[in-house]
Amino acid sequence: MKIIERPYRENDRRALLDAGMHPLLAKIYAARSIRSAAELAYSAAGLLPPTLLKGMEQAAALLADAIQAGKRLLIIADYDADGATACAVGMRALRLFGAHVDYLVPDRFKLGYGLSPELVDLAGERKPDLLITVDNGIASVEGVARARTLGIGTLITDHHLPGAELPQADCIVNPNQMGCTFPSKALAGVGVMFYVMIALRAELRKRGVLKIEVNLGALTDLVALGTIADVVPLDANNRNLVAQGLKRIRTGRAQPGIMALLRAAGRNVSEASSFDLGFVAGPRLNAAGRLADMSLGIECLITDDEARAANCARELDRLNSERRKIESGMLEQALEKLKALEGDAHSTFYSADWHEGVVGILASRLKDRLHKPVICFARAADGRNLKGSGRSVPGLHLRDCLDLVAKRSPGLIVRFGGHAQAAGLTIAESEYPRFALSFEQALEETLPASARTRTVETDGSLQQAYYTLEVARMLEDGIWGQAFPQPLFCDTFAVESQRVVGERHLKLLLNKDGRRLEAMRFGALDPLPGTLRAAYRLAVNEFNGLKSIQLNVEHVES
Repeated sequence: MKIIERPYRENDRRALLDAGMHPLLAKIYAARSIRSAAELAYSAAGLLPPTLLKGMEQAAALLADAIQAGKRLLIIADYDADGATACAVGMRALRLFGAHVDYLVPDRFKLGYGLSPELVDLAGERKPDLLITVDNGIASVEGVARARTLGIGTLITDHHLPGAELPQADCIVNPNQMGCTFPSKALAGVGVMFYVMIALRAELRKRGVLKIEVNLGALTDLVALGTIADVVPLDANNRNLVAQGLKRIRTGRAQPGIMALLRAAGRNVSEASSFDLGFVAGPRLNAAGRLADMSLGIECLITDDEARAANCARELDRLNSERRKIESGMLEQALEKLKALEGDAHSTFYSADWHEGVVGILASRLKDRLHKPVICFARAADGRNLKGSGRSVPGLHLRDCLDLVAKRSPGLIVRFGGHAQAAGLTIAESEYPRFALSFEQALEETLPASARTRTVETDGSLQQAYYTLEVARMLEDGIWGQAFPQPLFCDTFAVESQRVVGERHLKLLLNKDGRRLEAMRFGALDPLPGTLRAAYRLAVNEFNGLKSIQLNVEHVES
């Protein structure tokens, strides 16, 4: 692995410095293509307007008509954090608008993803007048057709890439649909639903039927959580949305469920960060969808009862611990498979014993180790099919790669969908060997040479004067995530000591130019050499109420 320094334009760094920015931040932001301090002045007024989204006026009118007519609305949620937060945004806002609304989330093990005909039949038992999908639906051609035959209307809100055929819904709002000029194609599912609610509020105001003034800014904590947890690129608009949400969380004005999720993990709410959303609250929320029923996660987010929120959060915390154990066992099996392959190229993995809800995390872990796209499969509940979840590396669009496989071998993939960096699919178990070969061939053709090189981009060396709690906290306060990475530094250290802690981690004492520094290497037990060049993050470690700086070593140059 080669550690390199992220380039930046000196003119941009100087402009940020002249605007009064901290010298370290000026360099970091310049390396992320920020050219002026104004780009970092996040405010609600600076968000892109909802009217830029195709179908938005139609969606607002459709919902306003339904509310005024007293019709029954049913949100069809997804079983990940983005889907759960999008559902919570819809439930909270629509109730405030006076709608008769409920939600339904599919059992991933029985019904799978999206608005399937089977899910529509289940939804039909509740006699809804309008189905509203969140974080799904753009590929639900058959499900929407089934709803139409039952006389049920459909509003699709989604952000996934559409296929060759769009569902014949009453209305579709998706920044990635053909003809939509919304500048932020990276909007998460929760972001789309938030924008729909803003447009609906405007429509109800225009009609003069808004009974109370609804503060939708109070829902930005949910938008921030779903956006970070879904690992969508943090473009300017998404960073702004996350900034609004973090501000609410840090000032103690978040939903009881989000506060409870952070407290269950022992996090200080007043110092909540992007990291806390992506690696603390997000995984606990996702644990419900992976191992049980996401209804638990949604209930956690929509209740106003603090005691109920705390109970839900404790159960989600327990499920997350269980998920970690399952994941650890699956990773051990996968690494054994890798050893048996003796270096052969391998991007697909399968075991009949693996848990369907955890294969996505396993794929992510293997992708990081192998530095190439990986798809992991588990046996589906029907006993005939395999459910796969894949993760990609920068430079390869995973959904497009699966589309290539599907077109070359019609019928090989039963269904698939997703993003550039993550995708899901279903294949027949008997077709696994053929799929593995087809996928390897597609990767060979589409994975660029630049994506095959194991390089880690960093923000360069960190001056010793910046090894302080103030600087570490300043960095943690930033809005970081996909395509706008958290600062990562690189330096050469002498390793004075190393020991295993917590069975899976290394505790290190490093020396740089005569200064000793506490460090951790999480999730890795390989002994380190006496001298190393490492990529690391500057973090705050809290133990027994005392805070100190700690280097979290993420990569070691080989």
